[in-house]
Amino acid sequence: MTDQEIIELYFARSESAIDESARKYGSYCSYIAMNILYNKEDSEECVNDTWLNTWNAIPPARPSILRTFLGKITRNLALNLYEKQNAQKRGNGETSAVLDELSECIADTKTDRPDDIPDKITLTECINRFLENQSADSRKIFVRRYWYMSPVSEIAAEYGFSESKVKMTLSRMRAALLQELEKEEIVV
Repeated sequence: MTDQEIIELYFARSESAIDESARKYGSYCSYIAMNILYNKEDSEECVNDTWLNTWNAIPPARPSILRTFLGKITRNLALNLYEKQNAQKRGNGETSAVLDELSECIADTKTDRPDDIPDKITLTECINRFLENQSADSRKIFVRRYWYMSPVSEIAAEYGFSESKVKMTLSRMRAALLQELEKEEIVV
């Protein structure tokens, strides 16, 4: 079933939309949640919440890329659950490491104040421009680490790089991103 057909099922308020979404994108969403939460039950709960949130969002939303839409919902739910579970203590694991790495160049953007929306949009646009100017390998490494929160070892194995090369690439990209944000005078 195509993404457009699935979206039309949501608009028709057919419960089969959830089944089709789960069939087509369930493992993709599970992968995202698992990389953040490292817990099967929490990841399953997060993915199930993804279907509910999608049901509530479509309509009125009409995503142009359903996979990305579902991935973003899953990622946000998983990050919120992670934050809630670790509010008192910062556990070790990939999510903490990734958030610590990013804090070197990007301030906390998790506030939900309406005043912050223009800053978030500007930051997103700047990061997108930054990534457009990077090599394909660097872009893939950056996105795998900071969007999917994949472990360095997994990224290295997938792309055939050493772990030290992946770590160095990420370190250089964070430094370059920080310079770009400072040049654009974006609050970091």
